[in-house]
Amino acid sequence: MPFNYYQICEKLLKTLPEKQKDVLLKRFALDSKQAKKGQTLEAIGKQFGITRERVRQIETDAFSRLEPESKKDQKVFQYFKSLLKKTGNLRKEEAFLYELASAKFQNQVYFLLTLSEDFIRFGETRDFYSFWATDRKTWVSLEKAISLICQKLKKAGKPLKLKEINNLSSLKPEVLNSYLEISKKIQKNAKGLFGLKDWPEINPKRIKDKAFLAFKEVQKPLHFGAVANLVGQALPQTVHNELIKDPRFVLVGRGIYALKEWGYEPGMVKDVIMNVLKTAGKPLKKEEIIVKTLKQRMVKENTVLLNLSNKKYFLKTQEGRYTIREA
Repeated sequence: MPFNYYQICEKLLKTLPEKQKDVLLKRFALDSKQAKKGQTLEAIGKQFGITRERVRQIETDAFSRLEPESKKDQKVFQYFKSLLKKTGNLRKEEAFLYELASAKFQNQVYFLLTLSEDFIRFGETRDFYSFWATDRKTWVSLEKAISLICQKLKKAGKPLKLKEINNLSSLKPEVLNSYLEISKKIQKNAKGLFGLKDWPEINPKRIKDKAFLAFKEVQKPLHFGAVANLVGQALPQTVHNELIKDPRFVLVGRGIYALKEWGYEPGMVKDVIMNVLKTAGKPLKKEEIIVKTLKQRMVKENTVLLNLSNKKYFLKTQEGRYTIREA
């Protein structure tokens, strides 16, 4: 930490009348060397026996007095600017304050940023976390960039690495990082991949979404009991009930599921056999049917043969091949 923020603030406050000093100390918790919340206008007003509006006026007057005093020590503000410049002249508040003062003296840094007219604080919105900037134009740049990245993520249809997103944008890596950490629309998952916040791969909330990620992780069919262990669900039957209702999962064996996107088709064994024959477009030997069916279902050969012998659905030709019985 290149500056003693506590001393800088202490020096500034000494130039104020006692009441103005007291208000700022309470408002920004400047008497603390640890990050903690300052008091509200209303709370301070009750302590002094005045209205919250009067407290606001005292605070405004104090800042008017301090502004010329703060210009006497420009090094600290130039330092703030130099850091913001590296990240596109804006930075998420939480990250910026931590970089400047770690866990200590964040209140003092916040106060100095508020005091200087060179910095603008943008409050938290539905789509963005609160952040600090050096001019209002950065808001427009931020919105445009995040909107464009969201469009490209939707087009990709899957989470991307930071490097991949960087290739899709013209932003410098430091600036891109800054934009992404401010955005609520785009989030990073545990694997470090970026995607839209409502994607299950990014922000899994329901059991079935967590299960989907588990399958993507192991890349092989799983019994619902194993899935329950992976997602931290104490009741395996609950997982089974979720998987069987979700079209993303296909039951491929006794209690065993796989992802449909891996090429597994839904249905019973007879449905798989029918699909195999339809795809072939001609009668097939039982050995061919068994091989193709077992790629779709984790069952015994006898189970395939038992279904194939069902004359309601399948016919055996004179050549010993099998075909679908016409309705």
